[in-house]
Amino acid sequence: MVTNSPLPDRHVVYGFPPDELVELASHATQVSPLVPNAAALEDLGQSGVASAVILAPPGTIERRYAIAKLLQAARPGAHFTVLAPKAKGGSRLQAELEAFGCEAAFDARRHFRIAEFARPTSPAGLAEAIAAGSPFFHEATGFWTQAGIFAFDRIDPGSQMLLDHLPALKGRGADLGCGIGVLGRAALGHAGVTELVCVDTDGRAVEACRRNLPDPRVSVRWADLRQPLAQVEKLDFVLSNPPFHDGGAEDRNLGQAFIRRAADVLRKGGTAFIVANRHLPYEATLSAAFARVSTLAETGAYKIFEARR
Repeated sequence: MVTNSPLPDRHVVYGFPPDELVELASHATQVSPLVPNAAALEDLGQSGVASAVILAPPGTIERRYAIAKLLQAARPGAHFTVLAPKAKGGSRLQAELEAFGCEAAFDARRHFRIAEFARPTSPAGLAEAIAAGSPFFHEATGFWTQAGIFAFDRIDPGSQMLLDHLPALKGRGADLGCGIGVLGRAALGHAGVTELVCVDTDGRAVEACRRNLPDPRVSVRWADLRQPLAQVEKLDFVLSNPPFHDGGAEDRNLGQAFIRRAADVLRKGGTAFIVANRHLPYEATLSAAFARVSTLAETGAYKIFEARR
């Protein structure tokens, strides 16, 4: 069973590899930026990890960073299994592992490429891969960020559209799915805002948001917004650009969960401003959760809902 405990047995599972393709060590420790309170790659250090099973991320920089951090944390000879869908990084695994000095045996099953190897005594290129994937200040956007976070190197067009149509805000609010803090920074520019709760399921985004919003009015939480938010008093407003992908596949239930969570935390009369891709059918969920719903703005790609509790 995978747990979220510290690293008692030094066996690590990164991400959620399909258990029908790989065997997981009993009581292995879950390491993932997408599981609140799971161990973080950055906390592993050089901890003598004995084995690692890695579902490799699809992004090149993020993938190389994760593999390099786990190679750094492992002892020589540690057993590694690295797998990825062929269309999402699997076709590049062999060249990338060879660049780290790893001699892997490969298998192909169910559209996955699966590599198994022993950690070499002196892996190559770890420092470079770790430097490339570490948090950095993005000059063009003016935010601290990290590869792997949604829209890590740009302002998402949906968020920009909400920024362009954001009315005056006041009181206590929240940014649900805050990312690196783009909407939150704009909200804090409104003098009437007294408190802002920023929540995201990506631990990397949470750390970046804390760094980007050093304001005493801000509290940042690492939480799965498909679950109820504890210890949040009723709010005056909510901003949200909800995700609609889970593990690379479209999941409309994610955005619908964010809508319900927004309704949960708002006071009566409070307002949610929610961005959606135009094709996403959120209207029924909004109507069920809110007393009044209107379209604040729309384009061929996005729509912004104003929903009153």
